[in-house]
Order: sequence, then C-alpha cells, then structure tokens
Amino acid sequence: MSPATPAAAPAARPGRPSGWRTIRRVAPYLWPPGETWVHRRVVGALLALVLSKLVSVATPFFYKAAVDALDGRAEGPAAMVALGAVGVTVAYGVARAMSVGFQQLRDVVFARVGQRALRQIALETFRHIHALSLRYHITRKTGALSRIIERGVKGVDFLLRFLLFSIGPLVLELVLIGAVLWWVFDVWYLAVVAVTIWLYSWFTFRVTEWRVKIRKEMNDQDTDANQKAVDSLLNFETVKYFAAETREARRYDAAMARYEEAAVRTNNSLAFLNFGQALLITAGLVAVMVMAALGVQAGRLTVGDFVMVNAYMIQITMPLNFLGTVYREIRQSLVDMGEMFELLERPAEVTDAPGARALAVRGGEVVLEDVHFAYDPARPILKGVTLRVPAGHRLAIVGPSGSGKSTIGRLLFRFYDVTGGAIRIDGQDLREVTQASIHAAIGVVPQDTVLFNDTIHYNIAYGRDGATAAEVEAAARLARIHDFVVSLPEGYATRVGERGLKLSGGEKQRVGIARTLLKNPPVLLLDEATSALDTQTERAIQESLHAVGEGRTVIAIAHRLSSIADADEIVVLEDGLVVERGRHDALLARGGRYTAMWARQSAEEAREAAE
Repeated sequence: MSPATPAAAPAARPGRPSGWRTIRRVAPYLWPPGETWVHRRVVGALLALVLSKLVSVATPFFYKAAVDALDGRAEGPAAMVALGAVGVTVAYGVARAMSVGFQQLRDVVFARVGQRALRQIALETFRHIHALSLRYHITRKTGALSRIIERGVKGVDFLLRFLLFSIGPLVLELVLIGAVLWWVFDVWYLAVVAVTIWLYSWFTFRVTEWRVKIRKEMNDQDTDANQKAVDSLLNFETVKYFAAETREARRYDAAMARYEEAAVRTNNSLAFLNFGQALLITAGLVAVMVMAALGVQAGRLTVGDFVMVNAYMIQITMPLNFLGTVYREIRQSLVDMGEMFELLERPAEVTDAPGARALAVRGGEVVLEDVHFAYDPARPILKGVTLRVPAGHRLAIVGPSGSGKSTIGRLLFRFYDVTGGAIRIDGQDLREVTQASIHAAIGVVPQDTVLFNDTIHYNIAYGRDGATAAEVEAAARLARIHDFVVSLPEGYATRVGERGLKLSGGEKQRVGIARTLLKNPPVLLLDEATSALDTQTERAIQESLHAVGEGRTVIAIAHRLSSIADADEIVVLEDGLVVERGRHDALLARGGRYTAMWARQSAEEAREAAE
C-alpha cells in the first residue's frame, strides 16, 4: 500500500453547514429507515397536534355563543343555541381542556423519539471525537470542544421540540384563523391580519439576523472564558508553583469582561426587538378591534362577534410573540448545531483501509523500513529510519530531544501514518490492518501515566474489559503495587483524583504498568517510562518494567541510558536518522555519540549521588 497522500498534511477544514443543511442532518433522526415504532410515534404526535389546533380554533365560537346568549340573542348553530349560556360556557371550558390535553398527549407520544435522537447524536459525536487524529486533539482546546458539544446537543433538543411543534403548529393555526376571519366576517379582517403577520415576521427575522451576529460573538467569548477556566484548573499545580493565582484571575476576568460586553449588547438588542414586536402586534390588534366595534355599532355584528374577534386576535398575538422567541432560539440552535456538525464532518486523518483485516500477531517482530514522517511537510522528523526488532527481543531508542524517538512510538501505535516507507508487525503493513487490532496488540507505558478520576481498581481493570478482581490483583502484584494498595484505608476502592493527582509519580507509573500487564499485549512500547521519576524510584520501577517485558517484543524509548543498558540492541537517533546501533558494550567501545551521552549522564548521576 503506497502512501500517496502525506498523512502529515492536516485535513481540510469543512465548510460550516448552512441552516437548511443542518435541518436536513437532523431529519433522519426523526424518521429513521426501518424503525416503524418511531414512525408511528411521529405520526401519532402530529395527529394529536392537528387535533389540538382544530379544537383551539373552534373554541372562540363557544365563547361568542355564550356572550350572545347572555346578551339575549340566540344566534349560531342549533346545538349551541340549545345548550344555553351555561351549557355553552361549559362546552367552552371542555374545548380549552381538550386543546391542552391534545398538546400534552403530543409531547408524551413524541418524548421517546426526541430523547432517542438526542442519544444517537450525542453518541455519534462522542465516537467521532475518539476517531479523530491525535493531531486534532493536541491542537484543540478541551474546554472549547466540550462547549461545542454541549451547545450542539442542546440545540438539537430545542430544534426537535420547537421546529416540529411550534413553527409548524403556528403556521397551521394562523392559516385556520385567517380562514375563519374571512369566512365569518370579510376579507378585510384577513387582510389586516395578514399584513400584521407579514410586518411582524419581517421585522423579527431582520432584527434577529442582526442579533445572531452579536450572540455568536457572545458565544465565542463564553467559549474562550470557559476554556481559560478549564485550562487553569487542569494546571492547578503549575499555577501554585508560580504563585500565579492573581495572574490567572486577571486572565479569566479579561475574558469574562469581553463576554460581559457582548452579553450587554445582546440584552439591549433584545429589548429593541421586543418593543418593535409589541408595537406592530398592538397596531394590528387595535385595527381589527376597531373594525369589529364599528360593525357592532352598525348592527352588522353582535357583541359575541366582537368578543370572538378579540379572542382570535389574542390567539394570534400569543403564538406570534412566541414566534420571536422561537425563531431567535432556532437561529441560535442552528449556529450551535452547525459547529457540532462541522465537527462531525471533519474527516479522521487515520482511517482503516477498505477491507482491512485484523492484525495477526504470531511472534511480534517489528520492522521499520525506510520510514519517513513529518508533522509539517516543511519540517521532516524522520528521514529514512530502518529498524528490525525480532520477536521477543528488546530494542532501545535513545537520542537528544527532537530526534524523533517519541514519533516512532506514535507511528507504531498508528496515531499517524508514515509519509514514506512502511512499518510492519510480523510482515503486515500497519496501514493494511484495522486500528483496533493494532491497539489491542501493543501495550504502552508512557512517561506520564494519566489515570481516570476513579478507583485504583477501575484504573487497573481498564487494561482489559471484564477483568475479574483476582486478575486485577495479580497484575498489581506483578507491578509491585499490591502491598501499597492494600495498605490504604479503602484499598482498591481508593479514588485517585483528577489525572491521578492523589498518587505520587512512582505510584501512578506502577498502576499504569499493572494496567498494561492486565492487557497482556505481545508488543510493548515504553515511551520514556521512567524519565520523570527520581533515580531511586526509577530503579524500583525498572524491576516492574522488566517483569512486564518478559516474553514480549519491547521497544524502549529512553532518556536515561542506565535503564536500557541490558537491551538486545540500542539505536541512537539524531536529527531523524540512525547514527549508531549495537549493544551497550559495543557502543561504549566505539567512542561515538552514545559514549558521550553515557559519560555525560554518568557524571550527572555521580554529582546527584554526592549531593
């Protein structure tokens, strides 16, 4: 498989989805193919909606009949006349109750459909984020990412509830009321109502579009402030080390000040929108009521007709006021959802090839064949590295910072694809097998083991799904941490804190080693696993690492040369090239770069011991 496209080139940023495109993305969740129970619930909810609006539009007729009966005029359908004032009033109450009842039935029927859609979208987003490349995650701000997902899912929730059950019902109700006004009164009533609705909608949409830009700025400032807060809290110890609490507070306050300014502008623009809407709708209401009052004075209409017109105008006014709110929220929801769907449409940099099979590890031989790689095409990291680690052997990679040591580990785990050459395990090109099988075959003990904010048992058991308590303890014994764990008041149920902060560096590393032992991988990558520890702790951890490496192919990326002196082969990397290779004694006898590194580190360790 030839790497035709350099993996190092970042994926193109997809265009932001438009409003209609975003709505089309949501639609399949409401009508999924083959899910007949979902279809039935959607149809049932829509039926309840239509019945609710029909009853709602008919209700003012009962109101009119009651007023006319009290006024001594018996007009209208015979059934209403027969009921009398009290009977019609009761019927009016029943109709209002039925309208609300059908609305609530609609919500009950649709609730499971909406929650199912939210769950699916949230799960799809969560899975996609895990599928994105390491490059994306190390450049993306965690706080900003969580905010995008949170607002996006809330936006979908709002859209599902209000687009389907507010905008659609509003249009239906306005059409029905307009038809009633034309039929019962005359076309001028309909004309006034139509003009009022048009002006109201035009004003609402124009002002809301202006407000969306302000709201977008407010969201951006909110995201920035949240990211700064999360970043500061994640680096709590660093803040303390440099007595930077005041500096962090100033930084956070500056972000909140920008948010405050945008929020004030948002609030002021909302006041302008609300006043304009009230002015337009009141003008329409007064115009229709004046027309009805003139009709009553001329004897063409009854007092009941006047009351019915007023009821219909109030019935129009309430949803129109709601239209302003709903449109604003839908518009904002589309912006929020657009950001989330933009994230969903971002392609993964590393993907499984079509028809990729699982990696079949027979012995665990690892081969790097003329490997080239660059995070940025303008700055190559590896410039043709060739290595071979026989099954069950231990290879150590050393070299100065920036030489490409850790990059080899990332390529082996296939966080990135090589831009030239190939990496093979037991003869199988990593680009031709599934990522899941690669990850299952390789165990990693990194320089800084990051733990979940859960118990020690959970963190060790994370190495293999479904591991028993006995297997967890056995792994802990091999990693030489069992005695420490059982000495704790809560034992294996002890919570380790955020990123494992309640444990020391050595204790965290042992938990990480136990987790890898439980995974039992045939290939093991030690990525500077002890470089962050003191010399005494490092020597203790080395015993555990040797236990982990028994019977496995081990690639140790090392900073401290004393930790890899017994490796089967040591490779010295410099500027992305292999400059020396051999066993420890042979490299020392050569008097080259390895010898100089060894002499320098030996002198440093001797000075530390003397101090």
